Amino acid sequence: MPDKDLIAAARGGDEQAFGDLVAAHRAELIAHCYRMLGSYHDAEDAVQDALLRAWRALPDFEGRSSVRSWLHAIVTNTAIDIARRRARRELVPSAAFASGAGSGALTDEPTWLEPFPDQMLGDIEQSPEARYEVRESLELAFVVALQHLPPRQRAVLILREVGGFSAQELADQLGTSVPAVNSALQRARAAVQDLLPAHSQQATLSSLGDQRIKLLAERYADAIENGDTDGLLSMLTSDATWSMPPYPMWYAGHQAIADFMRNDVFAVDWRHLPSHANGQLAVGCYIFDPARGSYAASVLDVLTLEGDKISAVVGFHTADILRRQGGEVRVGMSDFFPRFGLPEQLPKN
Repeated sequence: MPDKDLIAAARGGDEQAFGDLVAAHRAELIAHCYRMLGSYHDAEDAVQDALLRAWRALPDFEGRSSVRSWLHAIVTNTAIDIARRRARRELVPSAAFASGAGSGALTDEPTWLEPFPDQMLGDIEQSPEARYEVRESLELAFVVALQHLPPRQRAVLILREVGGFSAQELADQLGTSVPAVNSALQRARAAVQDLLPAHSQQATLSSLGDQRIKLLAERYADAIENGDTDGLLSMLTSDATWSMPPYPMWYAGHQAIADFMRNDVFAVDWRHLPSHANGQLAVGCYIFDPARGSYAASVLDVLTLEGDKISAVVGFHTADILRRQGGEVRVGMSDFFPRFGLPEQLPKN
């Protein structure tokens, strides 16, 4: 049905018509809120809350803007409210809480960044006016950089550079003026540019090609499964970092990472499968669970590449893994592995 017919039916109380109206935009709205909030689960909650607001506000929708623009206005303001309510959260390793050579440095702030499933990207249509490609705009470096902006600047940058909305549409969505939008956009662009690496992961992956990317993932998995410290370090840049949300610790440099590998990672039995997240190379990590006699989904490692080297590993952990009690390893089954095209467990043989 055309949007105008769906709107008419929804105004008459047809919830299915409203569901059909927003279905084409849901993936884009979740990705938008993910950029705003840095958390996939927070993004889902924000969209759910915003769509409830949209349902209640439907009688006031006069159709002077597109349904897409109207929904983005409601979703964006919902995300801004969430961003303003919550306390500032640390996203990535910072010199402010580094200790020594970076071996097991701790922070009091929660490490809350979550991965975004590439499987959703096929449902997002690229705006011709967008400055950033969809995949590029979901890379960890870009999402992290966005979190350093005030919520309204963050919204303006995302809506203009990723959503492709005009300055007038942004002013209408945010209840402000075009000059205010342009000013916020200029400040946001400058701030983000200073935080981004020289090359996007999309450019790096394109230069490597599928075969070299596949080989890199295989070498990474083999090194961890075989406890090969030297082999793993040879794949890392000299200043590589290793962080593990939601655990509040990180490691920087070869020595710190090597110690972590020998003392913790290599102490257990792993298997791996290649995947993708945030438009980047990822590896699903499975830890052997003696109680099940199989390998259980445990960590999703998202790799940031610098040429053919790994400059950062962000290992997104499931709950209660690698927690040693009484000499046993407790394993928590992942609730998000299927989002990345990965099974929840692997057989022993």
